[in-house]
Amino acid sequence: MKALFDQVSAKCSQITTQKYSTSFSLGIKFLSPAIRPAIFAIYGFVRLADEVVDSFHDYDRKGLLVQLRAETEAALINKISLNPIINSFQQTVHQYQIDKELIDAFLDSMEMDLEKQVFTKQLYDKYIFGSAEVVGLMCLKVFCNGNADEYNQLRHSAMKLGSAFQKVNFLRDIKADHYELGRMYFPNMDFNCFTEEDKALIEQEIKAEFDEALNGIVKLPRCAKKGVYLAYIYYKSLFKKIQEIPAKHIMEKRVRVPDFQKALLMLNTFFVPQAPERLSTNVG
Repeated sequence: MKALFDQVSAKCSQITTQKYSTSFSLGIKFLSPAIRPAIFAIYGFVRLADEVVDSFHDYDRKGLLVQLRAETEAALINKISLNPIINSFQQTVHQYQIDKELIDAFLDSMEMDLEKQVFTKQLYDKYIFGSAEVVGLMCLKVFCNGNADEYNQLRHSAMKLGSAFQKVNFLRDIKADHYELGRMYFPNMDFNCFTEEDKALIEQEIKAEFDEALNGIVKLPRCAKKGVYLAYIYYKSLFKKIQEIPAKHIMEKRVRVPDFQKALLMLNTFFVPQAPERLSTNVG
């Protein structure tokens, strides 16, 4: 009974998402029930790959990533995988016609994390695209459900939202990335002498991307708008906390949004901004 295995696979992706990210799990709760399994499947897959390169240091991470890529390739061809997370992901890929190029770009970025390196601007842009922007595009494929015109209209905003999320993560995790993993994602910066000017430049870039992302969020289909907006305001809240910390202290602790504050943020989903063209006006 393949259907039963597919149900188990979907549940595995859901549990993976809930265990690894309370914030994204919260956002998914505000999506339409019909699309939640697909978003769980996407997050479960990207989390699996991310854990391989970030957490499995006592194992052959390169070999595991090669295996993951091969199993994903096979699953996309055969439309099944004995790995439940990959199985639920391949189902979502086929159902929503997610481009193979997005998957390849994501796995290429994960491969970049296997080696310690200083990121140039070119490598930085490539990494952001593959690790974050394509994930936003995968989710947008689900939200638009085959509407190519809508997808193309919202594509830029989805990429900017993924990029802003990732760069906030970089600032939040700067201590672990630099000292524990030996990574310097932001180009042309020395974290041994991280200045207020350096921090301000990064924050200016993130703020601009959040603004561009909001232009697309207000135009999202109803099935997705509240959930994406909740993720947006959560990351904006996290970003605000980071902005309040001096550059010299940002390496000292990992910033987080307390659970009670996350609960309060849910109230904001009742006030999602509307797209300007959808606003009604009363004249006279």
